[in-house]
Amino acid sequence: MDLLLIVLPVFLIFFAGWLGQKLIGFDIKSISKVALYLMSPFLAFRTFYTNEVTMDYIYIFLFCCLLSFILIIVTWITGLLMRSDKQKLSAMILGGAFMNSGNYGAPVVLFALGAVAFDYAVIMMVFQSFLMNSIGILVASIGGKENASIRDAVMQVIKMPVIYGAILGLALQLLSIHLPGTIMNAVELVADASIPTVMLVLGMQLAAMQRKRVAYRFVSATVGIRMILSPLIALLILYFLPMDDLIKAVLFIQASMPAAANTTLLAIQFDTEPDLVSFTTFITTIVSLLTIPYVLFLVGV
Repeated sequence: MDLLLIVLPVFLIFFAGWLGQKLIGFDIKSISKVALYLMSPFLAFRTFYTNEVTMDYIYIFLFCCLLSFILIIVTWITGLLMRSDKQKLSAMILGGAFMNSGNYGAPVVLFALGAVAFDYAVIMMVFQSFLMNSIGILVASIGGKENASIRDAVMQVIKMPVIYGAILGLALQLLSIHLPGTIMNAVELVADASIPTVMLVLGMQLAAMQRKRVAYRFVSATVGIRMILSPLIALLILYFLPMDDLIKAVLFIQASMPAAANTTLLAIQFDTEPDLVSFTTFITTIVSLLTIPYVLFLVGV
């Protein structure tokens, strides 16, 4: 029961967004734009600015890249075998390759393993955010209804302010430039607001979703990749990486997380099967009520 209580707060926030959309009704796309274009850059800046770069960064970054690359290939092959169109294939990749390491995984790690482990979780969250806001945007843009070309998709990546927020934060840290406390207070306020806003948007999208438009067989395949294959692939990669057991436990927990809530924002923004993506996120999140406690048990919590 204690393990289940670790993941319960996440569902309360999702429910708040769902209930608000049902009772009041919001312009979901406008709110998602605020989170994606205004709030997320502050979160990326703060994370890169406040976390000191060490050798562990290289191994964690390597793990994130290998895991994402393998999952993208596996999902791509699965989509081709299922004869999915370009939109559904992009939606499957968004749901299968990118996990909710930030607004779900990091809090779970904190509650389960403590503050030291949380620092490693934040580092992975940053790298995952970078991959999702580069490769993920590329995938979402290509699979969008506007039928963007590769060049158009790359331009969408270049326009994303979250990348520049991360670069600025890293540059200031490496140059040892210290910002005044008043400025950091403003950064903290917006950064702290970004994670719950993204989670609320997911709840809103679930409330507005038209279930008859969801292709359930594609959802099932993506859920299997995200919740079963991803942890197994992560274990294989971690076996060959020279990291201590605590870092490996954090990365294994993160790799076992459901589909990232941010993929719903990308799907809404580029109109890349948002119902399919949001429903995949919803199902994987529900499934995680059973799988995450078992994962925590495996790592000795």
